[in-house]
Amino acid sequence: MSDNQSSPVIPVLGGTGALGSGLAKRWAKSGAEVIIGSRDAGRAAEAARKAAAESGGVVTGLTNQEAARMAEVIFLTVPFRNQSEYMTNLREVLREGQILVDCSVPLAAAIGGKATRTIGIWQGSAAQQAQEMAPDGVTVVSALHTVSGPGLADLSVEPGEDVPICGDRKEDKAKVARLIGRIEGLRPVNAGSLETSRIVEQLTPLLISINIRYKTHAGVRFTGLPEGDPFS
Repeated sequence: MSDNQSSPVIPVLGGTGALGSGLAKRWAKSGAEVIIGSRDAGRAAEAARKAAAESGGVVTGLTNQEAARMAEVIFLTVPFRNQSEYMTNLREVLREGQILVDCSVPLAAAIGGKATRTIGIWQGSAAQQAQEMAPDGVTVVSALHTVSGPGLADLSVEPGEDVPICGDRKEDKAKVARLIGRIEGLRPVNAGSLETSRIVEQLTPLLISINIRYKTHAGVRFTGLPEGDPFS
């Protein structure tokens, strides 16, 4: 597993979707080595080829299981309806010390409802459900719920928004923040414990509703934050 800060390896599981492919292009543009994971190796390879061509960076396509072995921090960018399946399939692959960044949101669309509503999760949030399903020693951090996949896809536009990061260990959130901070226009914000993700995940349907009405890809921005590293 690589921890090279100048050119880190970043696996994006479920990376053929809108959010995953957008992140892949942005990270590849920043100089990171990106690995797009998919259930289908062929789809992963095709998505990687497109991302590399648009970003001018290094992007590889592998199966999810192969991609999950390649770095300490991995990003899971699938819709909530697929989260349980992915976590089950990854149980024999993930190992102690890894950090899984869960980006899923329990939108009602997962059960045929509206994307502007969420459904209740017994554990409290999608991220807490992922932590419950993760193998012992694997830490879940919650992030990137408020960032638009289609917005990231247009490399000519700088996002200019904040990314709340939730997790129970400051050092784990710091590692995730460094990777997210590589993307121009995204500012990582320490949003507290993993439990706080139940609040952050609720921002997604709000943004979807706003973006539908304004026909844009709006994000969130917190005002009045002091200078300095909130993860140190």
